[in-house]
Amino acid sequence: MKRKFRLALILIATSIFLPACLPPMRMAQPPKEAVEISVIPKPAQIEQLTGNFAIAPATQILIPANDKGAELAAQYLADRLRKSTGFDLPIQDIKEPVPFQAIVFRGIYNPGQSPEDYQLSVGTDRLTIEATQARGFFYGVQTLLQLLPPQIYSGRKLPSITILVPCLKIADAPRFAWRGMMLDVSRHFFPKEFIKDYIDYLAMHKMNTFHWHLTDDQGWRIEIKKYPKLTEVGAWRVNREDKDWNNREPQKQGEAATYGGFYTQDDIREIVEHARSRFITIIPEIEMPGHCSAALASYPQYSCSGGPFTVPPGGVWPIKDVYCPGNEETFEFLQNVLAEVITLFPGEYIHIGGDEVDKSTWKQCPKCQARIAAEGLKDENELQSYFIRRIEKFLNTSGKRLIGWDEILEGGLAPNATVMSWRGMEGGITAAKSGHDCVMSPTSNCYFDYYQGDPGLEPPAGGGYLPLGKVYAFEPVPGELTVEEAKHILGAQANLWAEYVPTPSHAQYMTIPRIAAIAEVGWSAKERRNWEDFLGRIRKQFDRYEEAKINFAHSVYTVRLTPFFDAAKQEVRVKLQTEMLKPEIHYTLDGRAPTEDSELYSQPIRFKKSNVFKAATFTNGRQMGPVTEIAFLAHKGLGKPISLLFPYQERYNGGWKLALLDGLRGSKNHTDGRWQGFEGDDLVAEIDLGKKQKISRVRLGCLQKNGSWIFLPTEVELAVSNDGKNYQVVDSQKNDVSPNLTDVMIKDFSAKFAETKARYVRVHAKNIGTCPPGNPGAGKKAWLFADEIIID
Repeated sequence: MKRKFRLALILIATSIFLPACLPPMRMAQPPKEAVEISVIPKPAQIEQLTGNFAIAPATQILIPANDKGAELAAQYLADRLRKSTGFDLPIQDIKEPVPFQAIVFRGIYNPGQSPEDYQLSVGTDRLTIEATQARGFFYGVQTLLQLLPPQIYSGRKLPSITILVPCLKIADAPRFAWRGMMLDVSRHFFPKEFIKDYIDYLAMHKMNTFHWHLTDDQGWRIEIKKYPKLTEVGAWRVNREDKDWNNREPQKQGEAATYGGFYTQDDIREIVEHARSRFITIIPEIEMPGHCSAALASYPQYSCSGGPFTVPPGGVWPIKDVYCPGNEETFEFLQNVLAEVITLFPGEYIHIGGDEVDKSTWKQCPKCQARIAAEGLKDENELQSYFIRRIEKFLNTSGKRLIGWDEILEGGLAPNATVMSWRGMEGGITAAKSGHDCVMSPTSNCYFDYYQGDPGLEPPAGGGYLPLGKVYAFEPVPGELTVEEAKHILGAQANLWAEYVPTPSHAQYMTIPRIAAIAEVGWSAKERRNWEDFLGRIRKQFDRYEEAKINFAHSVYTVRLTPFFDAAKQEVRVKLQTEMLKPEIHYTLDGRAPTEDSELYSQPIRFKKSNVFKAATFTNGRQMGPVTEIAFLAHKGLGKPISLLFPYQERYNGGWKLALLDGLRGSKNHTDGRWQGFEGDDLVAEIDLGKKQKISRVRLGCLQKNGSWIFLPTEVELAVSNDGKNYQVVDSQKNDVSPNLTDVMIKDFSAKFAETKARYVRVHAKNIGTCPPGNPGAGKKAWLFADEIIID
């Protein structure tokens, strides 16, 4: 799982999210001597002035008397400065007259200003942060830290550092009230200290919501005193970490479950307090009525079948082990669990999941069918709605609000529920139109378990492709909503599912820098966002990440190859690009690693012969990203016209219509953008070589990854023709690899025959049709993936 804003709407959003109490500011051009201002997320208003404010050992931090919020933010700033500079700046109450060279926190008691707004004024003699509440002061401090040298994030004392703050005026306010990030700790358990670090990453980017996915099929991670087996049993699974997530055997009888972990209630309180000090609200997620195998392994009596169950060590599909809503004791169990959860988390919301519930078990369960009849429900969808409504009623009476994934819409939405829309934007649109609040979190822009660069150069991920630019392009408010309906869009959230993310370092890599993009989506007004401007500012953010020793992704520097057909030259050429602006790309064609002295890319490349291509991005002589390496195969079919009897699926289009004839082969990762995929259909391709040519061999590369329902063809038939109508079969290759083989593999079906002259070549690869028995997709349409057709 998990898994155009109209002018009128912009104007009203501005009036809602950028209060009138923010003073008008003259948007002056920065003076020539001004330093580059690189703040993320981008402030609402900024005016750069001349000069600098110097932070020195004698600088004082002044706060309003008895203002605990200002004191908390000031202490955070003082601690940061102490660690990196050694300056032990005193925090004192403001007394008039205010001395020079002071950092001053001032309260603005304006009822029209939101709790998160702040103003930052930097003059040569004084630096002032103004806000109405504590979190405004805190965000002002976060902006101030980004105006300082990146070394301020190092957390270690530096021998010499000049602390100069450029003079400016900033008036800032967030666009959305919900700016969130989710972390899944069920699929892989992360230690308590990393959770606190993760919360710090959110705070650094002015995000205010940490959605903590605490339970799922593969692990129960929160201590519940009343039900100790949830952590004694449900927190542990057999160790299959050396196997692909979707190809892991279930636990065998007598096999010890040793992989996992959980957070004690004291751990939870410590983390909640840490989040409070960073002005972040934690939203716990306790999954129901599906994704609960770990809970049912602990207490099988709350299922429809009674078990027994084990905690799955990897992917399970379909997920048929679900809570039984026909059993009254199920609700007693869940309410008792939630009662303890509620005492630990002071936030307004409790997330109950509600997604991907396989209802086939309910159809066969006498208790569930009796519940449907007794409650006058129409079907199992309404039974799910009944389940969600009961849980919501309990949460509401406990002073909490329910939020769930968009499947909670099925069968009718609970009266006060908030929807988190992940299967596109449609669930959020439906909720908003019906008067319900929603958070936009679609897979297309918000799933950080997706690859952010070339899969061959990235650590393992859950599939899909979500580069930094696509995150930044996200617009949470759909254009089809009215102004009033749009008010129900609380904000945006990104999600890091952890099936393929086993370590804190890997989680850092998947989250950062994409968190910077989603943070600006949530904070900065739509009209203030600009991709090229963001790329200019992200460079300095990278420096901060490096100083903080965060394992962030350099994927924006990865060189991407984009083939195209040059009509004038009648040949395939390749463009080299990165996400960064005006990249300095150096490349080689002889297999050697590129250096700053290698050929500098300036125009599309024509490959004249088969070779190994390597390229990398450089800045000031330093290699900024990984080396892109790909073997180019020159053959007679390059760029020739091709027709397909059955079309490929657009989401697996290989990058362009000539993907099967561009000389660039797909990797073992089916999401690398090179493969063309055919769902349930055969591949029947006819290639026109333009004239009769001598050919003696034709090869077709195909992929098998049965965990993703991708199988090798049963047979590949190769034929040639001189008129494009009458074909002669020259060879037929049957597949000798079992569809049950779980290893990911690429197989070339090769036909070698006596040299013959032909103008046309036909390749017919026969799809297996449906996924075989025993496969997670058994009975569903099978995929055939192909790349490349090589004609020699």
